[in-house]
Amino acid sequence: MSRYFGFLVAVLGLLLALRLAPTLAADAPNTDAGKAAPSDVSLPDDTTPSDAEKHLLRYRFRLGEVVRSKVVQQTKIETTIAGSTQAAEMTSISTKAWRVTNVADDGRITFDTMIEAVDMRQQMSGRQEVRYNSKTDPKPPPGYESAAASVGKLLTTITIDPTGKLLRREKKNQVGVDNLNTQIVVPLPQEPVAVGEPWSVPLDVAVSLDGIPGNTKTLTVKNRYQVEKVENGVAFISVQTVLPPVNDPRIRAQLIQRMTKGTIRFDINAGRVLSQHTDLDEQVIGFSGPNSSLQYVGRFSEELIADNPQASGERALKR
Repeated sequence: MSRYFGFLVAVLGLLLALRLAPTLAADAPNTDAGKAAPSDVSLPDDTTPSDAEKHLLRYRFRLGEVVRSKVVQQTKIETTIAGSTQAAEMTSISTKAWRVTNVADDGRITFDTMIEAVDMRQQMSGRQEVRYNSKTDPKPPPGYESAAASVGKLLTTITIDPTGKLLRREKKNQVGVDNLNTQIVVPLPQEPVAVGEPWSVPLDVAVSLDGIPGNTKTLTVKNRYQVEKVENGVAFISVQTVLPPVNDPRIRAQLIQRMTKGTIRFDINAGRVLSQHTDLDEQVIGFSGPNSSLQYVGRFSEELIADNPQASGERALKR
């Protein structure tokens, strides 16, 4: 029985780290703003008529502004091994804040990241539910110490180019929340795109082999984006992860936790993401023997908090 709980705890720990990391450009070699690295963002040729209206998608922020968003993550993992079924559920609600500290002439943006508040719960089969709310609980329960230690502190200083390409990341007080190549912002295409024109972004993922510590393999998945429509200056962008061919269910069980499928709303004039919503329901058979199965259900949403006071009205980030 303990091996099931150990597996579920490990998975939920990974999900917690990913959710508390500055959310939604993968690490890549530094390049000049506006110039794509060869394997960074790719656009297929001849995917749309040449006379179709195209839209330039770029991030735009003002020096000193604080951009806040509400992030909700819900995850349920159900595993069946040797006839025994166990389930684990996790819900987290957090307030994320970015304080813009520099906007360069070439459009590069530097900002500090922090988590202002978290409200979390975890429920596992046969065990009492564990909850933690940073606003009301003076002491976190076991397992939430790193989350509590990260709240209200400056976590990282990030520099991106106007397409969202990560140019620099400097860790500050980040405690147990290294983001494992997690995206910081939605990556935008280098060139203007028309409705129906896709672009893709590769992401390297390390997977464990045979459960042996240190025995890992790096696979490349791709997130495929496409503008589905533009209404009132807002681009509705679909996103879906494309996995490489994988025959080993043990590896696929790890990859599905890094998949995404959903919709992004991007304000073209304001130059920022208004919202993101993803919804996954994936199953892997045989990940731990012929009669085993893993069911992964994940829902994620991020909504921009519209009323963002200017920096003069903000409390200082703790360093």
